[in-house]
Amino acid sequence: MVLDRINNENDIKQLNSEELKALAREIRGFLIRKVSKTGGHLASNLGVVELTMALHLTYNLPKDKIIWDVGHQAYVHKILTGRWKDFDTLRQYGGLSGFPKRRENSADAFDTGHSSNSISVGLGFAEAAKLKGTDEKIAVVVGDGSMTGGMVFEALNNAGNLKRNLVIILNDNHMSISKNVGGFSKYLSALRTADFYTGLKKSVTGFLEKLPNVGDPLIEQIRKAKSGMKQLFIPGMFFEDMGITYLGPVSGHNLPRLCRVLREAQKMDEPVLIHVVTKKGRGYLPAEQSPEVFHGIGSFEIKDGKPILKETGDSWSKVFGRCLCRLAKEDDKIVALTAAMAEGTGLRQFRANFPDRFFDVGIAEAHAVSFAAGLAAGGEKPVFAVYSSFLQRGFDQLIQDVALQELPVVFAVDRAGLVGSDGETHQGIFDLSYMGAIPNINILAPKNRWELEDMLKVAIKSGKSVAIRYPRGVALTNLEKFNSPVELGKSEMIYEESDIALISVGHMIEEAEIVRNKLKEKGFYCTLVNARSVKPLDIDMLERLSKKHRLVVTIEENVKSGGYGEAVLAAIAERHLQLETLIIATPDSFVEQGSIEKLRAHLGIDAEAISKKIFKTILELWDDKSNEEAS
Repeated sequence: MVLDRINNENDIKQLNSEELKALAREIRGFLIRKVSKTGGHLASNLGVVELTMALHLTYNLPKDKIIWDVGHQAYVHKILTGRWKDFDTLRQYGGLSGFPKRRENSADAFDTGHSSNSISVGLGFAEAAKLKGTDEKIAVVVGDGSMTGGMVFEALNNAGNLKRNLVIILNDNHMSISKNVGGFSKYLSALRTADFYTGLKKSVTGFLEKLPNVGDPLIEQIRKAKSGMKQLFIPGMFFEDMGITYLGPVSGHNLPRLCRVLREAQKMDEPVLIHVVTKKGRGYLPAEQSPEVFHGIGSFEIKDGKPILKETGDSWSKVFGRCLCRLAKEDDKIVALTAAMAEGTGLRQFRANFPDRFFDVGIAEAHAVSFAAGLAAGGEKPVFAVYSSFLQRGFDQLIQDVALQELPVVFAVDRAGLVGSDGETHQGIFDLSYMGAIPNINILAPKNRWELEDMLKVAIKSGKSVAIRYPRGVALTNLEKFNSPVELGKSEMIYEESDIALISVGHMIEEAEIVRNKLKEKGFYCTLVNARSVKPLDIDMLERLSKKHRLVVTIEENVKSGGYGEAVLAAIAERHLQLETLIIATPDSFVEQGSIEKLRAHLGIDAEAISKKIFKTILELWDDKSNEEAS
């Protein structure tokens, strides 16, 4: 295998043209085999095999820097730096990350996991090199989906003033996670199909090159002229109008041509954008036919691409989507929003049933929040379905455009808590803290699938800003018989006893139930409360617990700082309630990749670890109490 000769960065440069063709085939086969077992982002990586090879052939790593927007398409980059030997550990606990990681390899220039920031980062690298007086080359790979994010345009505006080389590769595969939408997608489509312009440019350039002494200078003048051929035949020429030289479109699967255009782009003392057209999922028919399915997939059968199911049952996202469709049939004011995540957030059916009331804004969460605020101010009932870690990108808009004006926007906060194998950039462990700090935003967390439906109904009817947070995976079906009416500011008593009270936030009820059983086995009385309303707190419940309990244990899958537990602790202190408090939460740190089970155990928030912490606390409290009574 040619791949056996790739042990370090730059080893690819020792291969001849035939070996490079073989390497491309081997990489695709390797990716399909490995990802079929570990799961991961397959389609995007199959689409950038030749592009990544071209970058490694024309740049000198790690001196030169390649910044990957989002980063989920960097598997090929990892393979070409010798990390293919570790791919059995991809996205596993303690294993190879599914995203670029500076601590993992010196060829990973920047940690990425969210979109639209790469050009900004690349500009920073370029200006830093200029200030240091060094000559490293900087390349940025940004997808067409990421170009829907406003931060890209801020960076492009800034890039027009750069007086040194920066190569921006626009990887145009017609997709983000869902199919791309909006004006910029249409603009790229026009560029892709501008065959008349491309053909004319080749013909004119070929003719001029044959003119002795005149041809080359004239070509250079035409290239630089703002009123040149591109302005004549592609109206607007958006990039060139911003001071960025545009090259392309170029086939993203023609390795020699990619290398040639990259080398030409590196010679320019200015920012250059190379428009590369690729096919997501290339080389594997199931991924080519359903690229959105193979964007991020679990383990699957190679022969047909069918997933190897480990769990059965409806996901939280699917439960949410179905319920929203039912409610929308009864209320034509309900509208749904997503940021390029219709499939992931469960809104596919809503899009099909209510196309005029469905809005996909692209990868633009900040815009989505303000857009939802405008819809609410205009009399509609917007529901924005978004992953917890992506909603962070709209923090300012949450404050200024929603909460400050008390507008009735419902946030369906999907993937809240630990999400597992995508690692630090995707764990949804900050939402209770950042939303909890904002006035006028109510936060609900369902214990099971039926409670999610009830909460969605209550949130839409409330006329308030309400966030409903729920996790990734199969929706819980436990505690079905406990279904008292959902109210903002009210918790739910599941089992009421004395001494120890467990208050669980949302899906952590599954761990809390196990903990309660362990305590009961040891002879302790134990109350179990479903927090339901994270904000506002149920103060009446806390006062009720203070009359018969010594210890309150809060259990949440969120960082401790600013979380539910700290809010409970503050409320108990303010009211001088006689309750000791033990907060069970994730540490105030970023959480690496791994299965949910392993991560909970590692973080000390699984049932076993929680039980041990409670037993330790009980011994300390009971001993202290006995000593006080004896003295």
